[in-house]
Amino acid sequence: MKNMPLTQKHIDLGAKMVDFAGYNMPVSYKGIKEEHHTVRNSVGVFDVSHMGEFIVRGKEAFDLVQRVTSNDVSKLKIGDAQYSCLPNAEGGIVDDLLVYRLTEDMCSEGEQAYMLVVNASNIEKDWNWIKSLNTFDTQLINISDQTGLLAVQGPKTVEALQSLTDVNLADMKYYTFAKGTFAGVENVIVSATGYTGAGGFELYVNNKDIEKVWDAVFEAGAAQEIKPIGLGARDTLRLEMGYCLYGNDIDDTTSPLEAGLGWITKLKANEDFTAKDILIAQKAEGLTRRLVGFEMIDRGISRQGYDIVDAEGRIIGRVTSGTQSPSLGKAVGMGYVQKPFSKSGSEIYIQVRKKQLKAQVVKMPFLKK
Repeated sequence: MKNMPLTQKHIDLGAKMVDFAGYNMPVSYKGIKEEHHTVRNSVGVFDVSHMGEFIVRGKEAFDLVQRVTSNDVSKLKIGDAQYSCLPNAEGGIVDDLLVYRLTEDMCSEGEQAYMLVVNASNIEKDWNWIKSLNTFDTQLINISDQTGLLAVQGPKTVEALQSLTDVNLADMKYYTFAKGTFAGVENVIVSATGYTGAGGFELYVNNKDIEKVWDAVFEAGAAQEIKPIGLGARDTLRLEMGYCLYGNDIDDTTSPLEAGLGWITKLKANEDFTAKDILIAQKAEGLTRRLVGFEMIDRGISRQGYDIVDAEGRIIGRVTSGTQSPSLGKAVGMGYVQKPFSKSGSEIYIQVRKKQLKAQVVKMPFLKK
């Protein structure tokens, strides 16, 4: 199990530590429910330095990124970020990721540069997959082990952070980023992205400076009662928004179309990407299952792996994520069901031990903004 530069900070703060994707990570400090409400109502800080970062740089960097990702990279201007996925050869998902179009000072004349941000559990798999498809005049650089990442999330984030940076945070549009000075550290990437639906920023910092930035963030945000937040609340926050978690809701066997990620799967774009023909055929033939959100009607909480059944007890799908929503005060979940049961309002049942608990398919996100 790998420690991160801030591991001792988390231990000193009394965090409950767990093994997550091979990293020693804080799952909670004061309790998941309290931390969840902190992010929804004020501002909290996640240490997500376990995430992976690859630089793609060269004269044909665009061609490689367009080849391996499902979204249309041609839409990216310098300073833009994009949510996407890496399809595998069968139309499944190697990983979901963020693509950043980097500034020109990151590359030589005539070149382009991108940063791909991938899930910690998939760093080696993603690297090998992208490398296997790199037949272009392009250099791949894995900077995961030297790059730290803090996600500062919540409605009071701008107020908490603005004094630390020359980047105008209030004017940053969603899914854009800027490189600037932050807490006296140069070349920090400040990204208007996050995994909570609560607003905020993600800070990409060299590991040697991450402790300095962490301390500065908490000092600057003291008036907003900023708090450290663990992985437990990160999961409840993302689930309320209907955001997929790799390994639960999407994986190598799930199609982005089945997962409701057609909006990042540009089948009509001119450029080809891996398995595009398979996904076009899948759309034309019609999907047999869909990822849906559901709310529990009967009392109980669904968990990953539970069967989803119809009124007669026939298996029609499987739960991929489930929790008690702190914001809504009720149990919600996600899972794949046969297409006839995927419409909003459909009655389904979750098999919990020997009981069948009634639930209803609803439109996501569960938490409406």
